[in-house]
Amino acid sequence: MTRSIATVLRAEGFIHEFEEVGEEGKRDLLISLKYKGKNRQPLINALKRVSKPGLRVYSNRSNLPRVLGGIGIAIISTSSGIMTDREARRHNVGGEVLCYVW
Repeated sequence: MTRSIATVLRAEGFIHEFEEVGEEGKRDLLISLKYKGKNRQPLINALKRVSKPGLRVYSNRSNLPRVLGGIGIAIISTSSGIMTDREARRHNVGGEVLCYVW
């Protein structure tokens, strides 16, 4: 699941790249963040986890959240895989809201 989330973040332009490191059985993700401007501000200002093990948050296709009016993204776990809120609206599916990124 973490690899799928990293793939979505790379496709949306929030991270530069990622790779799996470590030995077999204990693999970690090494993520290279993207920065902007001369001051090298990170593109990810905040990440908020929405659905937690003790309290799962689901949203149907008509109530998918918009993060900061469309500036950020919501990452949704659907029956078609992990995708952004925009892709879920395009495919007309709902699912579990994992996190918000802006």
